[in-house]
Amino acid sequence: HRDLHSFPTRRSSDLYLKNLDYAAALPLAQQVDYLPGQVISKTLAQNSAFGLTLFAIDKGEEISAHRSTGDALVIALDGTGEITIDDTKHMLHAGDCIVMPAGHPHAVRAPEAFKMLLVVVFPPESATD
Repeated sequence: HRDLHSFPTRRSSDLYLKNLDYAAALPLAQQVDYLPGQVISKTLAQNSAFGLTLFAIDKGEEISAHRSTGDALVIALDGTGEITIDDTKHMLHAGDCIVMPAGHPHAVRAPEAFKMLLVVVFPPESATD
């Protein structure tokens, strides 16, 4: 392992990614832990253009239906997740992915413990639909 202090010092305002070690091979699913009866999230990056968040959702827990202004890509990392988009259910297993389109109601439920990486891409602030 490289000493992280050997990398050039950057001000925190310059860091685009957070909550992950730099220049280290990491098992992504192990970067967020399950907690009984909880939905745990770890933000890796967030700005006006996109969001990158890890989730660990305990068995039986859910993120209730909502809409987003951006397209959301779910990448399943562990377990099984049930993704509902416009009242249609989709089952995801580790390695699977699905796009939840902007403006459409969607929800995530964990019939068994489920970890995912969520990538949300927002429209440019000047975009009008």
